[in-house]
Amino acid sequence: MGKKQDVIRALFEKCQSQDNFVFHNNLVKEVCKTFSFGNPFDITKIDNSSLLPDDVKKTDYFIVHLGSGYHQFVKGIAYGYHNFEPILPSETHDWPYRQSLLNEFDTSESNILSIASNQRIIHDFLFEDIVATPKVYLARRTKHSFEYHIGTQTIVTKNLQMEIDLTFEYDGQVTVIEGKNGFPADFAVYQLFHPFQYYCTLGQDHELDIKQIACCYILRTRSKDNSIIRIYCYTFDTNANISSIRLLKKAEYRLIQR
Repeated sequence: MGKKQDVIRALFEKCQSQDNFVFHNNLVKEVCKTFSFGNPFDITKIDNSSLLPDDVKKTDYFIVHLGSGYHQFVKGIAYGYHNFEPILPSETHDWPYRQSLLNEFDTSESNILSIASNQRIIHDFLFEDIVATPKVYLARRTKHSFEYHIGTQTIVTKNLQMEIDLTFEYDGQVTVIEGKNGFPADFAVYQLFHPFQYYCTLGQDHELDIKQIACCYILRTRSKDNSIIRIYCYTFDTNANISSIRLLKKAEYRLIQR
């Protein structure tokens, strides 16, 4: 078990002992010093459930972000993390690929998204048209306040900062996109849900004619001889309920060098 898991466990035990599961970044920094963990801002970023300590998982708690430096342990891991669905053979495509100068230069999330876009994989997946010309909005950070439900619990956020890796807009359809290396078993639903909520509010408050909001998760693995990209597209059937996530479609693209 790593130091990050040790810090999370200690935070959970403090919250349990005080019967108050809301905590602030100041407490995170304090506990990090105890374990000589140098990056307190990384502690509450738990992209998949395998990063949670086993004993915290057994109690069925996970962390949500409330904004303004506050976080909360909430019961119901099944609401907070969603398993990636298996890719079927019929959803697997060999994709002709000519490696360019920077494609394999690094493994950053922005590089993953750049390859998927430059190779027209996103266009094929989302629009079934590799010459489609969506409007592209690059990575950004924004803050948003909203309420939503996790099971029977109501979560209130205030000035919640969120990161949006990439956004496409095409014919009234807005698609937010998250990129990650590797093929984890699941993902933290808030990574898609927070931007979804933001665009829902943006559409309502500004009366924008947004016909659909979709959320894509793009994963990539690579070796010396091949590169594989998986894309999952989701939406939420109920704006204010994180458990209403629903898969729209999925696919795997195997990049075949020409």
